[in-house]
Amino acid sequence: MNKVFSRQTFIYIMVFAGAVLLTIGVTALLISINQRQNEAAQFPLRVVEIAADELDPAVWGQNFPRQYDRFMMTQENYGATPYGGSEVYSKLERYPAMVTIWAGYAFSKDHNEERGHFYAQVDQANTERVKIVNQPGACANCHAAETPQLIASMGWEQFNVTPFNDLTDDLHLGSSCADCHDPETMALRLTRPALINALDAQGIDWTQASRQEMRTYVCAQCHVEYYFLGDNKVLTFPWSQGLTIDNIESHYDEYGFKDWTHAVTGAPMIKIQHPEYELSSTGIHARSGVTCADCHMPFMREGGVKISDHWIRSPLDNLNNACQGCHNISEDELRTRVSIIQDNTASLLRLTEEALLDAIDAIRIAREAGATDEMLTEALLNHRRASLRWDFISSENSTGFHSPQEAARVLAAAIDYARQAQLIAVQVTADLSSGNVSIANDG
Repeated sequence: MNKVFSRQTFIYIMVFAGAVLLTIGVTALLISINQRQNEAAQFPLRVVEIAADELDPAVWGQNFPRQYDRFMMTQENYGATPYGGSEVYSKLERYPAMVTIWAGYAFSKDHNEERGHFYAQVDQANTERVKIVNQPGACANCHAAETPQLIASMGWEQFNVTPFNDLTDDLHLGSSCADCHDPETMALRLTRPALINALDAQGIDWTQASRQEMRTYVCAQCHVEYYFLGDNKVLTFPWSQGLTIDNIESHYDEYGFKDWTHAVTGAPMIKIQHPEYELSSTGIHARSGVTCADCHMPFMREGGVKISDHWIRSPLDNLNNACQGCHNISEDELRTRVSIIQDNTASLLRLTEEALLDAIDAIRIAREAGATDEMLTEALLNHRRASLRWDFISSENSTGFHSPQEAARVLAAAIDYARQAQLIAVQVTADLSSGNVSIANDG
């Protein structure tokens, strides 16, 4: 009888204890849910009204302290990644071939790894390039938050053609909340006419874009290839025929456009600028609906609040949030996969640089032997084609990661064009040396 009683007592006690623990657990869960709901209900704060012309991130930060705190972290040097990061270094010193590849252009004098978005205006104003070349005001488009207001007061064409150095007294802020957000609704928006014009030419109405599409479009305002069209130096994206480098080349060839004449070969050259949007558009992530912000500004939680991380940086510094939300593999494996892509692309870049240097040297020798522009027509065209493609991958900031197969394809073509330029120039020199110039003249 005592044994039965003891057994029943034990069962009752265990059931009671379980019920107590369950009650405690449910109560804790409800308290947590309530706390998170309260936190979410308090977001966003409305401490101040944000004026339509407000550019200072600190003012926006009164209503959006979490985003502001993260954005201000773009001041921090989080260190170097294998091929980028926020550690400033001279790319000309690390990759000396660039000096010859860009001979005669300002980039051959100053080209550094960039810092965070906070420094966009400061670093632009301090680069040696603005001292070497009287750059147009269009260069401020992506480097200063004041750009939309200057465009509104000056007009689009006048803003573009005004020398950059004449605008510096009006430029004080780098990237700002106002560049991407409507101050009333906080909806993502476009504020730069060059992208709006380019999308319109493609029949795209950005005002009808989804929020997910806008998480790429706001970045495409700046992370693109561009050029200055006509005497008014109107900032233009070369997308009339598409976004691949072959499409972009066709656009430039149709205009007969050149950025500069190569100081050694005399070829009409194009300088490509940070075409992250164009290259990534051919990659698996973009085709899968992944946006720039998904990786570079991934969602994060603070209590009950979910925000985009405004510490814009390399995903390699944030693999957990940037990658593991989709890829259920370890950080070590993710880092290895990125390294394989970037190491392979870097190797192809170095091989392309060797081929370009050989082509430039061969054309130089042909010039010294008396070769004319007519004799070197095909060599100069292939030099332009090779350099254009090398620059498309070299100046794009992912070292091939945004679209590995496309990066490899483009660099393979660049090597081929460079070697063709070299062989043609060598043949011209041989013909001149032998007195047989008919083949070169026919070319």
